[in-house]
Amino acid sequence: MRKKEIAKWIWELTTNPMVLCMALIIGSFFIGHMIKENFEVISPVKDHVLPIYSVDREEKKISLTFDSAWSDEDFEDILAILDRQNVRATFFVTGDFVSRYPNAIKKLDQAGHDIGSHGDNHKHMTRLSKEENIAELKGCFDKVKAVTGKEMDLFRAPYGDYNEQLVQVAKENGYYTIQWDVDSLDWKDYGVNNIIQTVTEHKNLQNGSIVLLHNGAKYTKDALEPLIIKLKEQGYQFVPVSELIYRENYYMDHTGRQIPQ
Repeated sequence: MRKKEIAKWIWELTTNPMVLCMALIIGSFFIGHMIKENFEVISPVKDHVLPIYSVDREEKKISLTFDSAWSDEDFEDILAILDRQNVRATFFVTGDFVSRYPNAIKKLDQAGHDIGSHGDNHKHMTRLSKEENIAELKGCFDKVKAVTGKEMDLFRAPYGDYNEQLVQVAKENGYYTIQWDVDSLDWKDYGVNNIIQTVTEHKNLQNGSIVLLHNGAKYTKDALEPLIIKLKEQGYQFVPVSELIYRENYYMDHTGRQIPQ
């Protein structure tokens, strides 16, 4: 095609509405076809491969969660504070913790707190086979049930270390995998004020947030009551994870936020 013919075609394309419209339609078709061929379209409502990091809630409800894998030395203090503040929380316990401190588990259950699985032996479960993951889940499950007579459906991976296989295995075995969107950083031992400030001023703190804490961390029990009081002053109410999450008619967005349909 000669230069004059090309120039004439371009001029007609830009000045003739009908020609321009047809060009846009044809171009859109080819672009759409290329995208479809080269990119997987991901539906947010298909099988969930993300844990729950937070929950979309209209009410100012949040959950305090404690990972319990080591010592019970501050357990009585934490339970007393939660009772005094009329707060029910969620404790993710290892099977080993249950075996060493069955009375602590009984007290959790009697006080109405959630008990979830943190694996049987606090292993990096992403390094395990599917069968080993099932054994880790079942081991903790059996120990908690032997103490409380109740079943669990909440799971948090040790170290927060998960992959798609682990979340899927947990789902197949009846567990909702729970992460967090607000890390108190209490495990870094920065001090009481740091824990309070980190949580109450956290960029992710919002309705439906899940807060990560640890019993056995150096400053957690001292920070807990002023933390709860300050969050209450911000208008937040506290519910265990079992009452925060949706169990049907929801999908997960790309951040791991559970959204009702």
